[in-house]
Amino acid sequence: MQNLETTERDALTRIDAALDEGALEAIRIELLGKKGSISELLKGLGALSPDERKTFGAQVNAMRDRVSARLADRKTQLGDMAMEARLASERVDVTLSPRPELSGRIHPVSQILDEAIAIFADMGFSIAEGPDIELDDYNFTRLNIPPEHPARQMHDTFYLKPKPDGSRHLLRTHTSPVQVRTMLAQKPPIRIIVPGRVYRMDSDQTHTPMFHQIEGLVIDESAHMGHLKWILEEFCRALFEVPKVEMRLRPSHFPFTEPSAEVDIRCDRSGAEIKLGQGNDWLEILGCGMVHPKVIEMCGHDPAKYQGFAWGMGLDRLAMLKYGAPDLRAFFDADIRWLKHYGFAALDVPSLAGGLSR
Repeated sequence: MQNLETTERDALTRIDAALDEGALEAIRIELLGKKGSISELLKGLGALSPDERKTFGAQVNAMRDRVSARLADRKTQLGDMAMEARLASERVDVTLSPRPELSGRIHPVSQILDEAIAIFADMGFSIAEGPDIELDDYNFTRLNIPPEHPARQMHDTFYLKPKPDGSRHLLRTHTSPVQVRTMLAQKPPIRIIVPGRVYRMDSDQTHTPMFHQIEGLVIDESAHMGHLKWILEEFCRALFEVPKVEMRLRPSHFPFTEPSAEVDIRCDRSGAEIKLGQGNDWLEILGCGMVHPKVIEMCGHDPAKYQGFAWGMGLDRLAMLKYGAPDLRAFFDADIRWLKHYGFAALDVPSLAGGLSR
């Protein structure tokens, strides 16, 4: 009798001292498991006389019931304690107003992207997107960039580890692979813009290893350079929010366009700020040209039937130019003071009717 009382008292003490459900489960197994101390007592009933077996068996079963009940109570207590601790740690006072200095701001690159999309959408362009990790074939070969071209060398392009067959993926150096993907998947007429991140091994005041571009592509049976010039003039006039822009196209060379051109707009550099649409200076802003017939052919279309034009520009540089940011590297420093100065209110969605950046 004394032995059973001691066993029960020790068991209940251990149960009450358990600090979590894992420890409580371990105690339950030690007491009531197949090889537990209380279960072992029941295994010895066969060696007792009938009268002793009846008395001792009833006592052991009663003790087991009390221990089981205490285990259940303690498990409930531990569960309630765990829930209270979790609620206390995760509590949020929704009545508190946010601290003004932590109010979110829209990054200038996001702002300039939304502005560009609003302008081109008004002209009837749709948005096309593609992966940042690209095939060499789409990034270079189908864009008429030969194997010996400097852009394909390691010093300019981020290549990934070669596959067993020797082929390599890369971080796209421009958004033009999306033009290839679109031409392979769609039949003309095609009218798209392609915004996205691109990667090149370059870093200084006006270059970063990762930056943002937006390109445009038009493919149909009658597109020509006159259409291209009008689109770019209207885009620049709307983006920089000036009544008129004067633009000139200088002959240039890109493997994927022929003829190719660099685009300059008239500006005034005489003061502390660059003023567009006036003055006697010129500022280069983008490259463009007629899509090379080989590119059209490699993308599955007949260059004798279809022609088109494309252009590409850096969103980061457009943001620098429009909003007066002097250093491109500051765009990626995550400095809250810089973002507070150059950022935009989250609810000021750009629109041509209400003003792009007002």
